[in-house]
Formats: sequence, structure tokens, C-alpha cells
Amino acid sequence: MKKILTSGIALLAAGVMGATSAQAETLRLLTWGGYAPENVIELFEAETGHTVEVTKSNNEEMVAKLRATNGGGFDLAQPSQDRIAGAQAEFDIYKPIDLSKIDESQFITSMLEATKGNTTYNDEIYGVPHVWGTSGLVVNKAEAGDVKDYLDLCDASVAGKVSYRLKRPTLIGFAFSMGLDPFAAYNDEEAYKDILAKVEDKLIECKPNVKTYWGGGDEIKNLLRSGEVVAAMAWDTGGWSLNEDNADITFVAPEAGALGWIDTFVLPKRGRADEAAYAWINFVMQPEIAAMITNSAGNFTASKGGDEGVDEALKVRYQESFPPEAVDNIKWYPTVPANLETLEGAVLDRVKAAN
Repeated sequence: MKKILTSGIALLAAGVMGATSAQAETLRLLTWGGYAPENVIELFEAETGHTVEVTKSNNEEMVAKLRATNGGGFDLAQPSQDRIAGAQAEFDIYKPIDLSKIDESQFITSMLEATKGNTTYNDEIYGVPHVWGTSGLVVNKAEAGDVKDYLDLCDASVAGKVSYRLKRPTLIGFAFSMGLDPFAAYNDEEAYKDILAKVEDKLIECKPNVKTYWGGGDEIKNLLRSGEVVAAMAWDTGGWSLNEDNADITFVAPEAGALGWIDTFVLPKRGRADEAAYAWINFVMQPEIAAMITNSAGNFTASKGGDEGVDEALKVRYQESFPPEAVDNIKWYPTVPANLETLEGAVLDRVKAAN
């Protein structure tokens, strides 16, 4: 801890943070659970003089909150990269990132450049990467060892013991498992409708296999722990967390490819503490601090060297779930055109209502 504190002070002295010469601000952070652990907040507040107020949320709620306030109420938010350019085009809720105020040397270059490209709108960059991970399958291998792809959730061997969310990842995952490429059709509405129609039919056909459609992380973990569910679509961190207590349950990268996401840093349009926001970004991207966040959230960050201080057991679980070929096969979410959510929502509603 002393090493981390000293490192942070050195960065401050070098002027990377920039907060020492500015008036202390309150940073209103709209983020995910685990991304702003208390020990990191304490270090940041001690070193910068800024204070942090955390509101935990998810992608849908973040966009909804910022839309309702025309980009107000928060100074820094962390939506996934596929929720930025489209939301900006439709709702005008963000303001561009000033890259001159960010220490780009702390980021994994390829991930930073990819996120810049995916969050560009009207030639302005609106996001930089922070935490990344995947969704795929969480499987009890002792009970459902043959489940290796999304469509395997429809197999008779796991009838009544399957769960997934009625959200976009389920549509996307099933599409890839069916040999379709939904991302390639993002800019062709008719082609995307055709893919959605095929996935809708498959999800309705698979309904007898579904124990329940889960809504929260604790819910699906409890279903898997109890044995009520033996195979599910869920996030990698959920599988690794369950593996700590039950070696039979773990995350499996699907044969069709895990679905990769990147949660970003964006500036809400009417935020009023930009100085504190940039200070926070630079602070948490330090490798020592990034490792603390990974140990809290369970996901790795875009910090260069940020994996060096991560818990060894987590490294092992990651390597078992993701051999090199599985990493190469990750399907990274591109920017979502603004009109697709309405189409997807209608499909999900029909699946839910089907008998």
C-alpha cells in the first residue's frame, strides 16, 4: 500500500494528475459494482483532495439517467463502448474527451485505439477504455459437460435446468451459434431483422429448457449453486467466482465465440467536475491501482501492466477458460446503431410472452 501511495504522489508531482493546482471537486461517478472499491477511493481522495460519490448502475440505466437529465447529474460515467456513439447521435448526452488531459501511455495501445474508433461520432472521440470482459457460458461440468456452445442450452440433456437473460447478448450469442453474423448486419436493417426472426424462433423453441430468465448476478449464481440450473449464459467473472467454491462450475468460452465488451470512461454533457474526472481516469489506470480494481471487480482492465498484481488464482481461472484460440475467437461488440434496440426489444418481448 505504501508503494502505491508513493507512486501516486510521484505522478502528482510530475503533473499527470493536475489536481493539486486546482480547486478540490466532488466527482459524481456513475459506474458498475466493483469498479470503484473503497480502498481505491480512499487513496484517490487522500492524494488529490477531490471527493468521490458513487452511484452503481448498468448500461440501460446509465443511458436512461443521462437521457432524463440531458447529460446532467454526473461527472463521469462508464457505459460499454457500444452504448456511446449511438446514444450520442440520438440523445446528445456526452461531451468529447480531451485526450491532452489523459496519460495515454498507461493504456494498452490496441485497446485504447479500438475504443477511440468505436466511440467516435462526428470526428470527436467520446470514450476511453477501462474494464473489459466477456459473456458466454457458465457450466456445471459434472452435470452438463456437453454444453460447449449457446445452442447446446437447447439440448434435451439440460431440459428445465437452463437460464439466460432476455437481453441483447442472448440474441447475439444464439445468432453466432446458428452460423449467422449479427455484427456484420448492424448497418443493414433488413438483414438484421432476418437474423432476429431466426433467433426468435429458436429461443421460443428452446423455452421448455429454461428454468427461468435471470435478471441479476446474485440470482444466477444462486441458481447454479443450488443445482436448479446447470448451464447458463452469464459473465466470465460469475463463473470464476462460483469456481472458488465448486470446482465443477466454471466459465466456458463458447465454440461460436465469447462476446467481448469494454466498459469505458465518458464525460456526461452537463458534468461540472471535469478536473476531478480526468484525475480519476489517470489515477485508476496506474498498474498498481488497476490491479486493485481487477481484484475487486474480477475483470481485467486496459491498464498496461495492470495484470501484474492480480490475484494468482484469478489468473489460473482465466487461462483455463481462455486458451489462446478462445481469445482469438472473442466477438467484440461494435457500436450499436440507434434503431436496433427497438427491434431487439420487440423480439425479446415476444419471446417472453410466447407459450
